[in-house]
Amino acid sequence: MSFKNICGSLLLLVLVSCKTEQHFKEKNVQIAFIADVHLQDIFAKFEDNKYQGIKNPVTGEYASIRTMNSQLHSTRIFNENYFAFLEALNDIVKRGIRQVVLPGDFSDDGQPVHVRRLRKILNEYSQKHGLSFFVTTGNHDVVRPFSQDAVKTDFLGKDGKEQIISSSKNNFNTSKSELEPIITADIKNWGYKETIHEMRDFGFFPKKTDLYWETPFSNYTYEHYNFEEAQKEAVLEKRTYAIKNTKLFLPDASYLVEPIKGIWLLAIDANAYVPNGKLSGESDNPNDFSGANTGYNNVLIYKSHLLNWVKKVSAEARKNGKILIAFSHYPMVEFNDNASPELKQLFGADKMQLQRVPDEAVAQQFADAGIQIHFGGHMHINDTGVRASAKGNTLFNIQTPSLAAYLPAYKILTIHSHSELEVETVVVGNVADFSSLFPFYEEEYTHLQNSKNDAIWNKEILKAKDYREFTNWHLKELVRLRFLPEDFPAEFLKSIVNLTGKDLLEINKNTSETDTDLKSDFLALSDFESWTGFDMIFDFYRLKNADELAISEIGNHRLKEYDLVCRQLKKSNDTKLVLWASIFLKTMNGEPSDHFKIDLKNNKIDNLSVK
Repeated sequence: MSFKNICGSLLLLVLVSCKTEQHFKEKNVQIAFIADVHLQDIFAKFEDNKYQGIKNPVTGEYASIRTMNSQLHSTRIFNENYFAFLEALNDIVKRGIRQVVLPGDFSDDGQPVHVRRLRKILNEYSQKHGLSFFVTTGNHDVVRPFSQDAVKTDFLGKDGKEQIISSSKNNFNTSKSELEPIITADIKNWGYKETIHEMRDFGFFPKKTDLYWETPFSNYTYEHYNFEEAQKEAVLEKRTYAIKNTKLFLPDASYLVEPIKGIWLLAIDANAYVPNGKLSGESDNPNDFSGANTGYNNVLIYKSHLLNWVKKVSAEARKNGKILIAFSHYPMVEFNDNASPELKQLFGADKMQLQRVPDEAVAQQFADAGIQIHFGGHMHINDTGVRASAKGNTLFNIQTPSLAAYLPAYKILTIHSHSELEVETVVVGNVADFSSLFPFYEEEYTHLQNSKNDAIWNKEILKAKDYREFTNWHLKELVRLRFLPEDFPAEFLKSIVNLTGKDLLEINKNTSETDTDLKSDFLALSDFESWTGFDMIFDFYRLKNADELAISEIGNHRLKEYDLVCRQLKKSNDTKLVLWASIFLKTMNGEPSDHFKIDLKNNKIDNLSVK
């Protein structure tokens, strides 16, 4: 071969190499993930009604907020998370992070008034601070695929009473209304068409600044990408899929975007709406479908096109040397530290949100489809799940906490290289103005007292010194008012809730064995007299929700006591106590979830948290 031909061949080889493997060159690119914001515009101004809320007795400001009673019966805070979201965004700006992902449930329930406020906030931070936002849909953003009337009966009204706000006069019981209901179209639940249009600038549609953008339905290729073609393919009418066993088609808001050279963000719209047995025959009837809160178990049945698309995208990412980061609203991996089987046995398959646990097939299939890193939300928990498929592929599922629940936090992904990623969890504990709504709740509490309400909430929550403590109180009251009566079997609860730690430790009556264990763990029996079964249950929920983040709040000493109690309970003849101990121990010992490094080359996860 001549020197000229050799040079030509080498040049061709270099060009091909550059095209097929555009190496990620920017060092330490960071992306923030804020899941389950559940933004409610607490200073809402309705477009078709002059109602402006109620007047704060201290500040004089008007606000449209939900009652404290409703917050403490819900797995999410409705009001104070508004301030927490702004605090998180400000923290992200201070850190110099420019890419921000919102993996669904960005709104309260997809109401126009709340989605509009979110859009304004995101636009403001984009224009003032140069942030780029990438959003996907959750079950609270598009409650049903098409717009529908809605009502909230638990807004806080005058004199601490409940205020109904509805989009229609026909969807609430007037006999239960303490105040004259407020009617506004701004409280309806938007469908895909309206929500995606309002949020179009945040990933759902291509931008000129994007290096690449596609959907599962795009006809172009990466090699022949141009913005004008992407715009044509992005219209929602071209982004629909057929619903199994029906003649219906629904929108799919999934997209792939390359905002930074070498980084592909894969936004999977995992809202899978199950059709009812009897359909209306209309093409856009929201009542023909159930909600989408189950997640990936139904994706495998009703949105199988997504799996095929993911396979194609991951293959293209490998071919072109891209780092692929997937995100969606729902977890792809079991999120109970592998305690789901025991939870089902003790509490029942329909309790503890176990219906939301993805089947093992989900992790297996998406791992084999090429997903290595996935950020999810939905569960309002901090967790890391790892699954290796039978074919040897590994999926790391990172559950991002909610700012509207204990423990409020967001995640930062630092991309060091193609194979080395770092994840850090940032707790949003100090929040400006978090207590500014407390005067409203004082009025509500007085009203409930005067009404002789039996299930009144604990007023101590209004003494919270910061937002972190406020969410701790929220969870404690949620456990007392909802989880204990709804989730725990009555007899089992009765058998442990009022026992002291000492009672639980000595449940097997083996004193000598207990004394030996106490000495080896450097514990004193008197330490166990300071807490009860309720405290243990509450701390179980703190660990379940916050994982490693709860350790400093509970304390290592108390955790050692729980560990010893559980080891003793596992020797019991009572099957329920054995299950409880197994569940608690697994919940205490999950994968690293606070600050950790992921090695994609060797499929390893290393804890970077300071113990």
